Amino acid sequence: MHIFLTGGNGFIGKAVIAELLSFGHTVTGLARSDESAQILISLGTSVHKGSLSDLHALKEGAAAADAVIHLAFIHDFSNFAASVEIDKAAIEAMAEGMKGTGKPLIVTSGTLLMRHGHVGTEDDAYDTSAAPFDVRGQSEELTKKLAKDKGIAAVVVRLAPVVHGDTDKQFVPIVIAAARKNGVSAYIGDGLNRWPATHVLDAAAAFRLAVERKVPPGSTLHFVAEEGVQTKDVAIAIGKKLGLPMVSKKKDEAAEHFGWFASVAGIDNPVSSAKTKEMLGWTPKQPSLLDDIRNGTYFT
Repeated sequence: MHIFLTGGNGFIGKAVIAELLSFGHTVTGLARSDESAQILISLGTSVHKGSLSDLHALKEGAAAADAVIHLAFIHDFSNFAASVEIDKAAIEAMAEGMKGTGKPLIVTSGTLLMRHGHVGTEDDAYDTSAAPFDVRGQSEELTKKLAKDKGIAAVVVRLAPVVHGDTDKQFVPIVIAAARKNGVSAYIGDGLNRWPATHVLDAAAAFRLAVERKVPPGSTLHFVAEEGVQTKDVAIAIGKKLGLPMVSKKKDEAAEHFGWFASVAGIDNPVSSAKTKEMLGWTPKQPSLLDDIRNGTYFT
């Protein structure tokens, strides 16, 4: 198959490209600059110039492909609603390019927009009180609507907030940096809140399966390998690697330690992926989050 991919320059996108190519697929990546284009070429893809705001380019790229994986998203938490509006317009443009073909359009979302403190499943809608992440639920709703209106196999993928592995610059490095800066490895409250997690290579395999298998249009998939890892266990693993003591921070102390990340660090977001694993035949094989912290490249 020939796949049109947005977000190919990112941490997850690079892994997805490698996975697709290794299974004989070809990839065209969206590139907004010459520098991005050169990175994509070095990874083995062809290039389609454009950005998330270039709706004509998105429509063209989608129309020329057998399937689309939409990974790109503008993570501007100071104006998250605006990022979602750009995302929705991009999704609609790509769907228009695929209209009536029945081809897969895989749209990425996240599990943080689900109800917190509850084991979420693929059948659960997003939670309108899970601010600011809930706004992205509008993209999920649009994707499912387009599956019906445009005659395409549009599918929503919710990624775990912790996608870990080599070259990760997201959750785990943020927590490690805070520990180094403050001289303690911290968690909030009792540290029993849970983060779902997935190794980036397992996530890449799941994206490949999502375009290869005939997933019913309008489905929601959860690319979650571990239902929930307690944040206290994460802090312990990091503390041991750095030789630092573990401490609990009260909610009103968390911002001093974690900075802006404090609003995320205390979220309890356990998520099931049982339905996804059965539907795709997906069996995560890579190291767990704690094993990756202990034995991976986070401290090299």
